[in-house]
Amino acid sequence: MCLCDVIKIVIAIWILAVAARLVLINQPYVDHWSWRQSDVAAIAQNFYERGFHFGYPQIDWAGDATGYVGTEFPILPFLAAICYKFAGIHEWIGRSQAVIFFAVSLPFFFLLVRDIFGSTAAVWATFFYAFVPLNIFAGRSFMPDVPSLSLGIIGLYFFLRWIGDRESGAFYVAAMSISISILMKVTSIVIAVPLLYLAVVEGADRRRNKEWRFPKPPGRSGDRPSLNFGAHRAPLQWLAVFAALALLPSIAWYWHAYQIAERFYPHHLFGAGGIRIESFWWYWGIARETAISSLTLVLSIMALIGLLVAPRSRYSGLFHWWLVAMLLFVIFLGYGNRHRWYQLPLVPITAAFAGAACAFFGSKVSSRVAAITLSILLASFFAILSYVNVRPFYESSAGQLRGAGLELNEITAPGALIVAADTGDPTIFYYARRKGWHFLEKDGIYAGNPSDSQEATANLEELRRHGATHIVFTVNTFWWLDYYPEFAEHFTQNATLVEATPEFKIYRLTARAK
Repeated sequence: MCLCDVIKIVIAIWILAVAARLVLINQPYVDHWSWRQSDVAAIAQNFYERGFHFGYPQIDWAGDATGYVGTEFPILPFLAAICYKFAGIHEWIGRSQAVIFFAVSLPFFFLLVRDIFGSTAAVWATFFYAFVPLNIFAGRSFMPDVPSLSLGIIGLYFFLRWIGDRESGAFYVAAMSISISILMKVTSIVIAVPLLYLAVVEGADRRRNKEWRFPKPPGRSGDRPSLNFGAHRAPLQWLAVFAALALLPSIAWYWHAYQIAERFYPHHLFGAGGIRIESFWWYWGIARETAISSLTLVLSIMALIGLLVAPRSRYSGLFHWWLVAMLLFVIFLGYGNRHRWYQLPLVPITAAFAGAACAFFGSKVSSRVAAITLSILLASFFAILSYVNVRPFYESSAGQLRGAGLELNEITAPGALIVAADTGDPTIFYYARRKGWHFLEKDGIYAGNPSDSQEATANLEELRRHGATHIVFTVNTFWWLDYYPEFAEHFTQNATLVEATPEFKIYRLTARAK
């Protein structure tokens, strides 16, 4: 495949991939990841309305407290809040950030795979990476996961360039990209394993070749890896500098985030509690969901084949070690991996191996017509499965919460405090533009369904003492008033229905005597 054809194909993939992520770009935050996006959007909205205090991100579900929480580096909501000043509050502003980061990262992913597995593998890998269901949906969600992954890929590519060419520009771009990637999402620290692999391979080569002044022969052009790994090696002290530049900002920020969580109610640190090893069946469920719907069976099978047939070259173990790191990550953060977006780094890994498998099979087919036919069939089958599996992500799971929030915004005063029986999704608060509490709540966190009427009553009375003015039940919690009769009796004595629809019911709470 000539260079001109490769460039044309990659550009076409880039255009189609960006277009796919612009579908429903202004969709309200009601899809299957509504609660996570509503939290990020609430932080952006609070920056916009309450002051641009970058170091103190605020959520809406802390009731009468300030709601400062420990989060990832809040650069995305902060940038969104700045845009709100010029364009107003719109969902597309938050979502478009992920699209932009993805679009910037795609060429670097192609270059990374090309330098390790060759051009043909890189074209196929780019195609898979662009249209994986999980990556399509995450790539237009107002969350830090795709921006973080994109920066990680860019950083990995430039680190590889620096290892090979010793260009100072590549060194600083790599360090900055990895640093911001980890700041945005601390779980991106797994990128340290492939980086360490590259450094170790480089160090081992230095020991084998003490006479640096004699350069290694350049890599072959064509379909093989194209890096020219020359004579100039990266001294160990520069690796230490790289580690400092990449990690120290994150250490400082996450220490600050921890202190915020310790000082302010609801004492919440995003991502805390995810480190927990689960049962075999828990991991089996994650593996099945990832292989079938997040990645598609086509990509999963091709990646397994590629794992076995990927060409062996100087740095070909990069994706192997990245895969090992991700498997350990899934195991040790078993509970956290109940959220699909935690498996996003598997997308570039499996895409690279699948690309290597396609290149391997392509080299075995001598007929050009047969190769083109098989390629079209494979791409079409993958595209169909991707479309089928990505559609459910967009389906509304929180439409009733948004509807209740918009109604609360209309009928309540700006200072109203809302109690929301909402199964823990903050979408109500975001669209109501009101503060409040999930119900039940414990230390500001949603505490699930009541164990009995006494628990529900006690929790409601505690919130009334803190100034709760309204309570809303959604279709998912209507049953409470039937299942907990003593609570229902107490509730009807202290609340007045002000709005009722098939999807939600809003009540005004009577003021508690002081």
